[in-house]
Amino acid sequence: MKILVTGGAGYVGSACMRWLLKAGVDAIAYDNLSLGHAQSVPLDRLIVGDIHDSDALRAAFVHSQPDGVMHFAASAYVGESVVDPERYYRNNVAGTLSILQVMRESRVNRLLFSSTCATYGIPEVMPITENTPQSPVNPYGRTKLAVEWMIKDFAAAYGQGCTILRYFNAAGASPDGHYGEDHTPETHLIPLALKAAMGDHEALKVFGSDYPTPDGTCIRDYIHIDDLADAHLKAINNTDPGITREYNVGTGSGVSVREVISACEQVTGRTVPYEMVDRRVGDPPTLVANASELMQELDWQPEYSTITPIVETAWRWHSRMPDGYQ
Repeated sequence: MKILVTGGAGYVGSACMRWLLKAGVDAIAYDNLSLGHAQSVPLDRLIVGDIHDSDALRAAFVHSQPDGVMHFAASAYVGESVVDPERYYRNNVAGTLSILQVMRESRVNRLLFSSTCATYGIPEVMPITENTPQSPVNPYGRTKLAVEWMIKDFAAAYGQGCTILRYFNAAGASPDGHYGEDHTPETHLIPLALKAAMGDHEALKVFGSDYPTPDGTCIRDYIHIDDLADAHLKAINNTDPGITREYNVGTGSGVSVREVISACEQVTGRTVPYEMVDRRVGDPPTLVANASELMQELDWQPEYSTITPIVETAWRWHSRMPDGYQ
């Protein structure tokens, strides 16, 4: 199988690229490098281009002759989406429409879409299943849900097959420490905690200590990028024309902010300085996945089922490459 990976030089996209190539899949990354890093993928496997540039996208399809597309290219900062929703509707919705149009022209009818648990909003019942009502509370989540609807409409009308993966908190790095998280700005908890432990970042801000959780801090489901990549490989291999499938991807175990900090201190042997600040508007107390459908239908199991080994891989990356890919 040949796969074109849009956003293939990003954090999760490049992890999937490495996983695909390891499995013998002929994968090509397509990325404009606005947020991705060329160093995260083999140079002979990277096409620099924008998903809004239909001519460049068509040329990439001609060059790679893909049997399917894995689509990661998107804007993904919740806070930014609130202050600049136009950017999110343009990049996430209009950008995906561009991809779907070129897929139709090229007669490529297998798509795997990188969606998010943000489409569920603030669920009342945990864990979250695929049947949990989708009611996003920010423009980022709403654009991802709009793309899900658009993909399903294309699948029904034009016979395209698609698999939608809604995953929770992507985390960790490659076990060898050579590839990992490098965002500007960085907003994810684990890298921020590790940078605070290294002393090259201000004290970690913990948003809220009065949530209805055992220790008062938010609980999230952290999924290692290699486990995510394995789910993507299994999903694209089971994506059939004319059929739409949807899966949550997570471990099914929730970890609080305080527990993440404790794991970071245990792994690094250093103190993580932090300060308690007010809650962020719209932060759900708990987000935990029920991924039983993915496990049963695609025979998928996460290798990293607890937080400490996930943090260990992240620490290898950050201690080896404190400035990221730069």
